[in-house]
Amino acid sequence: MALPIEDYALIGDRHTAALVGTNGSIDWLCLPRFDSPACLAALLGTNEHGHWQLVPDGVYSTERRYLGASSVLETTFTTADGVVRLTDHMPPGDDRADVVRRITGMSGTVRLRHEWRIRLDYGAVHPWVRRHRIRGEEVIVAIAGPDQLVLSGPRLPRASDHSHNDVFDVAAGDDLTFTMTWLPSHVPLDDLHDLGHRVEASIEDDESWIAVCRGDVPHADLVQRSLLTLRLMTHETTGGIVAAPTTSLPEEIGGERNWDYRFCWLRDAALTITSLIDAGYTDEAMLWRDWLLRSVAGDPEDLQIMYAVDGARRLPEHELPHLPGYEGSLPVRIGNGAAVQQQHDVLGEVMDALDRVRTARGQADPDAWALQRALVDDLAKHWREPDHGIWEIRGEPRHFTHSKAMVWVAFDRAVRAVEEHDLAGPVEEWRRIRDEVREEVLTRGWNEHKRTFTQHYDTDEVDASLLVLPLVGFLPGDDPRVLGTIEAVERELVRDRLVLRYRTETGVDGLSGDEHPFLPCSFWLVSAYALAGRLDDAHSLFDHLATLVNDVGLLSEEYDPVANRMTGNFPQAFSHLTLVQAALVLAETDSRRADPPVDR
Repeated sequence: MALPIEDYALIGDRHTAALVGTNGSIDWLCLPRFDSPACLAALLGTNEHGHWQLVPDGVYSTERRYLGASSVLETTFTTADGVVRLTDHMPPGDDRADVVRRITGMSGTVRLRHEWRIRLDYGAVHPWVRRHRIRGEEVIVAIAGPDQLVLSGPRLPRASDHSHNDVFDVAAGDDLTFTMTWLPSHVPLDDLHDLGHRVEASIEDDESWIAVCRGDVPHADLVQRSLLTLRLMTHETTGGIVAAPTTSLPEEIGGERNWDYRFCWLRDAALTITSLIDAGYTDEAMLWRDWLLRSVAGDPEDLQIMYAVDGARRLPEHELPHLPGYEGSLPVRIGNGAAVQQQHDVLGEVMDALDRVRTARGQADPDAWALQRALVDDLAKHWREPDHGIWEIRGEPRHFTHSKAMVWVAFDRAVRAVEEHDLAGPVEEWRRIRDEVREEVLTRGWNEHKRTFTQHYDTDEVDASLLVLPLVGFLPGDDPRVLGTIEAVERELVRDRLVLRYRTETGVDGLSGDEHPFLPCSFWLVSAYALAGRLDDAHSLFDHLATLVNDVGLLSEEYDPVANRMTGNFPQAFSHLTLVQAALVLAETDSRRADPPVDR
């Protein structure tokens, strides 16, 4: 059975990623790419659906950490007889993927259990397994269809009941390295080489990268870990940023709100880039911008709200009935039907991110601007239509207030490009639409009786996405309408100090069941507090949220404050990018409070 979500840690090679449990078991791994079929899928089922475990054979306690400011994971197992350390790492490779697991005896002698059980195609396919020799060394090869997995090491487990098992002793000073390598099934094995020595190089690379990050922010350690996590979820070749490396981890245990997040949402990626730029990183922004240009190239009418890691458009959603789901939460879904939804807010986030890229680089790219101009011109034709909104409701489309506000952002940033960067465009028309959208939001999206902006034009319900209005410059943070909306969110959406996206009992999303507080919304409230001048409240909430990360600094999508556990896909880019954003907003507002402007 899978562990609690918070008991997992992430390792990756920036092409794909694996979840490693506190019990030394890799329970989720898709190879060779984030959105490839899983070969280890115990996370959504049982060990029979694939896992790879190295763990003491008996009672033990566990401590974990990432080595320095890196993505190399170290797990220390302590038993009555001794201590061993497990170091997990995924080094970069050319046209291959590797998981390197090194066992080191620290003291005494520990009996270790080793199980390697490969199940391809999300646990559905039992591969053909055989032993092979490469330059005199014996390896185990599992092969089926396009996939080939090779296990090498000093002591290979023996076949038993469709898995490979072994039990052996590790004494102080022993050092054993096991490597699992993915290759296309048609590639010969003769050129396979050891990658264990790359651990130190990976640590140096991560620490060099994170050194750019500013340190004058609250909970700087969590900001650094969030940035490293976002980096792990960015495909280093294509530039696509996945929302999470997992699928179908439930928003409510036992419920149906289980979605595949292993794709690249334009919104999430744009917000990630905004946080990275604000934190001092521009190379990643350019990589994503180039991915965007390739992915959305063509007719603006064909713009999707998400794409595959390589920019592919077809992401058909279907269910995997052979998997019992995480703690019985069904269905297990792959693909995502929201890809074809209309979500008018997306272009606002994209235009804002590209505006940040222009400002950070001090110059504009003609090709990038030509694409933006075409997308904005297309939005001008459709912005009055209802949409499915930021939360991708499966109910009927609505005139969501957040969507309309982000339409304003799209046209505002287009106008800014003309005014500040001397780019060509129908700026008078864009100004007119921008002003029209703003007036509509301020009248139809505002409820005077409740003194709050509302979720959509035909309701008096509030929505946590409205907290971003001051963050994107739609209104000042201390505007009475923003303050009233913050109070409405506090009154109607806060549960145990955490923020719900909206009240599911209204039925607006067309789904059954409930969900837990959404961590990005809670970080939005931190930022909204700060911009409203409620700095003590902002710091207090941020400090509380900092206690919810797991032992290695990772966050899921949602949090159950009653059961004190994480829910939803993990780790979640949205949670980590809003953590970074909130820390930066707090740092800026603290700085302004410490150095108030001098009247002259």
